[in-house]
Amino acid sequence: MISTARPEEILGELLRRKKLTLSAAESCTGGRVGDKITNVSGSSDYFLGGAVTYSNEAKAELLKVKEKSLKAHGAVSEQVAKEMALGCRKLFGSDIAVSTTGIAGPTGGSKEKPVARLVRSERRKEDDDRQKGLLRRQGAGERGRLHACHRTCSEPHRERLDPMEKERLNRLLGI
Repeated sequence: MISTARPEEILGELLRRKKLTLSAAESCTGGRVGDKITNVSGSSDYFLGGAVTYSNEAKAELLKVKEKSLKAHGAVSEQVAKEMALGCRKLFGSDIAVSTTGIAGPTGGSKEKPVARLVRSERRKEDDDRQKGLLRRQGAGERGRLHACHRTCSEPHRERLDPMEKERLNRLLGI
């Protein structure tokens, strides 16, 4: 049977079932991740909040992203995505935090960091001590594609899913 549920509904169902909470730190997506999640009835059961930190100052002040990381790596980097997710998880006290940073375009890209580059990170409480976070990079493409690709799955928690749930989520995310 083909599911007609939207990805955000499936994510919500899984978070609710596993009794996990989620928060989101966004830059280039400008609140679209949080918007998708909160458009699901009952999302307040698992979604604690989000922070749109478009400027470097907001990333540093709200999410405690290190100035050193912003200067050394730039806002669109794996290091900053990790720090955004960690800061967001701590800010909201969620079990899981996701972050997005990138160059939405149509201008502002470079050869090293092209328009429509998206860097995402997920962070769990268990990652805090190990200073780890899972990263996903989206390559160059059209701006519309960038805004369509912010999938908010907590991949670190997939090991808690039964095989049918895991397969459903992997298919949903195109993995």
